Formats: sequence, structure tokens, C-alpha cells
Amino acid sequence: MHTYSSVFLHIVFGTKEQFPFITPDIRPRLHAYLATVIRGLGADALVIGGVEDHVHGLIRLPSPLPYAELLEKAKGNSSRWFNKTVPCGGKFRWQRGYGAFSVSYSNLSRVRRYIENQEEHHRKMTFTEEVQKFLLRHAMEFDLEDLKS
Repeated sequence: MHTYSSVFLHIVFGTKEQFPFITPDIRPRLHAYLATVIRGLGADALVIGGVEDHVHGLIRLPSPLPYAELLEKAKGNSSRWFNKTVPCGGKFRWQRGYGAFSVSYSNLSRVRRYIENQEEHHRKMTFTEEVQKFLLRHAMEFDLEDLKS
């Protein structure tokens, strides 16, 4: 029998200290670059979105790729790309952690819309509040100070 896998993740990670590095002019290029890195690792980037201090992605994982490895490579490669591409004095960094939340096939369109509407969503909620909401929804323990580092 062949191996069949249908694993979708909603990923989210922010800039170090939530610094607003990701300006509207660079945002589409960064999102496209992240999608390219993710696809290069064999995953499908269904949508990448975000605002000035963080990104979201909806991805389908291939069966042999651990999501921690995918996120480590996506964050590392995109950080190097950002520092080479954007005049920021080489100061761009991602936070050390990330969020990865499972998504059922039936919820893909809802999560896609959520990611596509980040600018509107963040008029009402900060990144820290958003991540806290995800963690509570998924019954995960956390330290509020860790969300800011």
C-alpha cells in the first residue's frame, strides 16, 4: 500500500521583539519568497499573509517532512534573504519560536480567508493577543512573556 497523508498546518511567526520590519512595499516579495522556500522543501504553500510584524501561512506538509524542519529552514532562509534585500542594516530577525496549528480539510477556506484578511483583522487585535487566542483555543499552556521574545 502507498502512503497517504493529508496534513494541513496554519503556521505563524513574528519578527524579533515584534519590530515592524515588514512594510507594505516588501510584504508581497517576502510572502512570495517564503512560499518559494516552502515549496522547495516539498510542501505546498496554499497562502502566505501577514502584517508588519508577523506572517501566517497555510501549508500542506508532505509525509516525510517534519514541520519543525520546514519552519526552521523557512525562517532562516527568509531572514538571510530579507537582510540582503531590504536596507535594514542586517538587523532583521524572526522570533525564536513559532505557532503551528492543525487545520482540518473542511476548514481550509476559512483559514485561507483569515490569513488573506490580516490587515483588517489587526486593526482590532495585536499579534500577541492573536497568538494568545490561538493557544487558548488549542488548550495549550504558555507564558505571556514568551510570546513577546
